[in-house]
Amino acid sequence: MGSARSEADFEAFYSASSRRLLGHVYAMVGDLAEAEDALQEAYARAWQRWSRVADYEDPEAWVRTVAYRIAVSSWRRTANRLRAHRRGARLEEAPGASPDRLALVAALREIPAEQRRAIVLHHLVGLTVEEVSAETSTPTGTVKSRLARGRRALAGHVSEYADEHQEAENYV
Repeated sequence: MGSARSEADFEAFYSASSRRLLGHVYAMVGDLAEAEDALQEAYARAWQRWSRVADYEDPEAWVRTVAYRIAVSSWRRTANRLRAHRRGARLEEAPGASPDRLALVAALREIPAEQRRAIVLHHLVGLTVEEVSAETSTPTGTVKSRLARGRRALAGHVSEYADEHQEAENYV
């Protein structure tokens, strides 16, 4: 009976989180197919360890982190293929993706990966700086720096950040 309950718990977790996590991972990696593949593998790993993962304070954070690491590992193995793909890439239709969301993902593709991850976790996922620090195993000062640099880098690509950047410049 415990096995059936465990399976039902995992299915409920997957149903409740998969669409949201796909949006998070897609925004972090900038490629829908890569995000889907990485997330699928992360959920498979979560299922294999469900008895432990289910007891974590935030199983979604665990799956999101694993998916991100899988995607990064994939990038390293296939860097040349990805560079060629990105040159000809178009914005994919993502679940629930509005034109604004697609524009944001395109802009996020233009900034360094660690800045992109911090921006997504803080602004799209809604984590605090301390929570981003914990999820990325990065000091809070580094997270703050990545957020500031990421916002500056995005300023030229996304009007929302351009306005914030301009306002900040006015106070300096």
